[in-house]
Amino acid sequence: MDINCVIVDSADPDRLAAFWSELLDRPVVARSGPYVWLERRNGLGVGFQRAGGDKAAKNRLHLDLESEDPAAEQARVEALGGRRLTEYDPGGFLVMADPEGNEFCIIPKGPFELDDEGRADYLTADAKAT
Repeated sequence: MDINCVIVDSADPDRLAAFWSELLDRPVVARSGPYVWLERRNGLGVGFQRAGGDKAAKNRLHLDLESEDPAAEQARVEALGGRRLTEYDPGGFLVMADPEGNEFCIIPKGPFELDDEGRADYLTADAKAT
């Protein structure tokens, strides 16, 4: 089997699709029933499904988005309405949340080191302090 789509439950799929559309540079291409779809790329679809209730706990699945400049992407995420989740800073990963609280990581393109506990080393002291 292959992964066809990543579907995100959402209280407001139009709002969340707009955030992710800007972040991933994938236009919204369709709305169907409770779904809003972004442009499919590399065979992978991304959709947002209207679902009742607020997010209540840590995601059991998250996306790792790679970037040449994670700190610049952090600023862009925040400008789009997302936020940094500083409670994850001890792990060394740049963990962000979209406007509805769904977690995702911004990691550097290319290799980075992990210690024996799985902590990353790619954040600079400046990035950790922001």
